[in-house]
Amino acid sequence: MKQLRFIYPFAVLMIIAVISNAQQQSTDWPVLKTYDQEHIQKIKMPVGGIGTGTISLTGRGSLEDWEIMNRPAKGFNPTLENWGPVKEKGPFFAIFIEDGDGHTYTRLLEGLPDESEYESSNGALANQIGLPRFGHTEFKAAYPFGQAVLSDDVLPVEVVVGAFNPLIPGDVDNSSIPLAILNYTVKNTSSKDITISLSGTIQNFIGFDGNRGQAIKNINTIREEDGLKGIHYTSNGVDPESEQWGTMSLVSLNEGQTTYRTAWQKKTGRWDKKRLDFWDDFSEDGVLEPRENDEANAPMGSMAVKTSLKAGEEKNFRFLIAWHFPNRQTWDKPGFQKMIKATVGNYYTTKYDDSWDVITKTLPQIDVLEDKTKVFVNSLINSDLPEEVKESALFNLAHLRTQLAFRIKTGQMLGWEGTFDDRGSCFGSCTHVWNYEQTTAFLFGELAKTMREVEYKYATDDEGLMSFRAYLPLDSARVWGKAAADGQMGCVMKFYRDWQLSGDDEFLKEHWPKVKKSLEFCWIPGGWDADKNGVMEGSQHNTMDVEYFGPNPQMGFWYLGALKASSEMANYLGDKKFATTCDQLLTQGSAWMDANLFNGEYYVQHIQPPMSVDNVAASLMGATGKDGIDLTSPDYQLGEGVLVDQLVGQVFAHLVGLGYLANEDNIKQTTASIMKYNYVDKMYSHANFHRSYAMGEESALLMAAYPGERPEKPFPYFTEVMTGFEYTAAIGMLQEGQTADGLKCIRNIRDRYDGKKRSPFDEAECGHHYSRSMIAWAGVLASTKFHYSAVEKSMSFTSAPGKYFWSNGYSWGTCEVKNKEAVLTVLSGKLELNSFSLEGVGTKKLNGNTIQASEAVTIKL
Repeated sequence: MKQLRFIYPFAVLMIIAVISNAQQQSTDWPVLKTYDQEHIQKIKMPVGGIGTGTISLTGRGSLEDWEIMNRPAKGFNPTLENWGPVKEKGPFFAIFIEDGDGHTYTRLLEGLPDESEYESSNGALANQIGLPRFGHTEFKAAYPFGQAVLSDDVLPVEVVVGAFNPLIPGDVDNSSIPLAILNYTVKNTSSKDITISLSGTIQNFIGFDGNRGQAIKNINTIREEDGLKGIHYTSNGVDPESEQWGTMSLVSLNEGQTTYRTAWQKKTGRWDKKRLDFWDDFSEDGVLEPRENDEANAPMGSMAVKTSLKAGEEKNFRFLIAWHFPNRQTWDKPGFQKMIKATVGNYYTTKYDDSWDVITKTLPQIDVLEDKTKVFVNSLINSDLPEEVKESALFNLAHLRTQLAFRIKTGQMLGWEGTFDDRGSCFGSCTHVWNYEQTTAFLFGELAKTMREVEYKYATDDEGLMSFRAYLPLDSARVWGKAAADGQMGCVMKFYRDWQLSGDDEFLKEHWPKVKKSLEFCWIPGGWDADKNGVMEGSQHNTMDVEYFGPNPQMGFWYLGALKASSEMANYLGDKKFATTCDQLLTQGSAWMDANLFNGEYYVQHIQPPMSVDNVAASLMGATGKDGIDLTSPDYQLGEGVLVDQLVGQVFAHLVGLGYLANEDNIKQTTASIMKYNYVDKMYSHANFHRSYAMGEESALLMAAYPGERPEKPFPYFTEVMTGFEYTAAIGMLQEGQTADGLKCIRNIRDRYDGKKRSPFDEAECGHHYSRSMIAWAGVLASTKFHYSAVEKSMSFTSAPGKYFWSNGYSWGTCEVKNKEAVLTVLSGKLELNSFSLEGVGTKKLNGNTIQASEAVTIKL
């Protein structure tokens, strides 16, 4: 108890210091890209931690898509009461201004609404559409920092609305805080002193997630303690076991006169004028008068801070929104009868008692976390990487912090393939989709290892069959009971990658028996490679949501990569016999693919129908959830097509230092052929018979092209465009020295997500924030030729002069290459190296040198 008494006052002093600092700090946040007013309307930048859910900062400066209750909620801007024909929805912040001449102004702290929402049967539909706002906006971003810059010719102020959440590679807990940090930087642009007041309003919607549940007897409480001032949102009526039960908090860290409303007025008469009453009250003097409303199940909560600004003065106002919703449920997938209902919880809620506790525990370190986040982002965006590579890698990192991914109470991370508007898209951490994703492993290695734990400890049976969708709870992970060829082989390569990056031999030893067994599963009767010749011919369920029959490059290169990775691991563990088997199959399979599948320009599929169900292992039938395939003449094959990601296994092999899996010249020719045949300069000239993710004058890489014969019914997505596959091809081009083509393809993707047509933080495939697009981080790896092995304690880079960012999932920093030397800096974590290499220059032995955080060493080769 004595110890507690000494710690507590220090924590309070830290909080007070942070609060007093908050208004003095300048938001010198990094900026990678600026969007003008014509390119802001689709911007929604998710703000929140890994596995916590998010609130989105829009390009206009508003807060929308309140996805904090364990499920996606696109378009949910909480307003639970119908106030007449005008839809007065959404939390909002506003500013009151009294200038030096006594004129007053009240504005939403937002820019102009999207013109596409101007028309409906009841007029415009945009949030808070009738309220006055700023006339001009631009948006500046370098994820996780976003800033809407507001100005208006009539007003004596300029305001920057900023939001972020700490994001620090290798620091999982501090990158997983359920918190939105809001900065409102107000500058007095006049020559006279002015008075201002900033207000924030959030309804207590606990109990309703935008689609399900109900707010019942919710309560807003003013809390002023330990230097904090704010509103704490709770419920006395929502079931404490429900997924929508929890707490929220809105806190001000600002000096000035603070006033509150824990409710808005009751409805009186025929027409409800709550909003008018609030606006009139706030517009009078910037001070909120209390209201009572004991009838509201979902009461509004508002707070305002009033202060003054001298002529030309700029002041920063910081608000925090925290949340805590502990009762995450298992996967929710309509139509799947085997789905098990149970509470699996949230790991983040084990760290805090409630949302107020989130703030009290985070606040003492918030300035340090902000600085570390800035160091990370600045190190990346100031590096000598192509702009499109930096943008695609950094902005797609936002996906990891949405409802796409979550950590259950026991700490394992799982994920949907993507997110639909109000539910997850395609459950189970689908292996054949998450195989592509490289962001987690290279930035948060410990989280990647938990995904491998799910795959091998829980989802793989004793015969080596890995359910490519893992059920929850984890003891039910194998219920799916179907294997995917690409998914299972890719998991072997991911396991190898994560062992190499971590150097964790116990991790390898614990899971190796199942890793080995999952590869041996290829050789079962009726299996993928039943004749054990290094070539997959069997029924190969894959990421195209079909079964391929016969040898093809997509499965083939995944298989070759898995064989090579398994050989490396087996040799390390002394399993020489298994390593020899893998090596022999790799040699046979590689030679066969070059001789039989490479047609001089690219690799093709040889369609080989199994003819009878007796020739297909039972565990490989019906993996799509449907039977009835004509095994004598199956539809939905690739055939002679140019598949955009046919080299995905080769791309992965390069990323983890496994080298070429087939003839190098053939690989280079294939990447060139993908650009030759799959590239479409103007999508309006292309016939697409499935989903449209690129159109009009946009340029893209098609899923498949058919310069020659095409099956009557190819695989279903062959006319589509999907960014994760495009990145895969583009990164392959970068790896093979076809830099201009690779960058062109990446640039085309990012041009489509330009803020005007689509959000830069939401690359979609089967759902928003699609996980496959997080392969974009591999653009950093391919551009820098970065390789790291914690097993060998080795690191290598390109010898091209420049300053590059690097991260291995546990430590990170920069490497400046010049004239056969490198200055290697560790900015976080520590790095033990036995050797360091520059491609084409040489290798320097370092004898186990340990470089600590904030240290730099010069290495001459």
